[in-house]
Amino acid sequence: MQQRYDALVDQMKQTYGVRVRKWRSSSTGCAWLVRYADGTESKLIEAPYPKGPISCAIFLHEIAHHAIGFGRYRLRCLEEYEAWRWALDVMRAQRLNVTPAVHQRIAESLRYAVRKARNRGLKMLPDELRPYV
Repeated sequence: MQQRYDALVDQMKQTYGVRVRKWRSSSTGCAWLVRYADGTESKLIEAPYPKGPISCAIFLHEIAHHAIGFGRYRLRCLEEYEAWRWALDVMRAQRLNVTPAVHQRIAESLRYAVRKARNRGLKMLPDELRPYV
């Protein structure tokens, strides 16, 4: 199974031009884009190295931010939802195991994103995010 995860990492980095700044030991991740004065960009992520379903989902979620494109969705919580959906779609397409623990991790992440958006003044919650209130 590890060989499949290794191949996925190589494929995603190459396909989306992403560089891993750091492999995290925790089950957290971060994605960002650096734009330089000369117009070039660096697509960066930090994520756990895929060794199982949860770390794979988190890695793919961070890749998804670049695959989908930053700023495509006006609401950050909706971007989070779409990034998780993209990650699950890739896992299913690659026939990787999507466990109940993966679904639980995603639900926790989206509940946090919705709380954060509401604390920052979000008035109209998109329908997709209503289950995470």
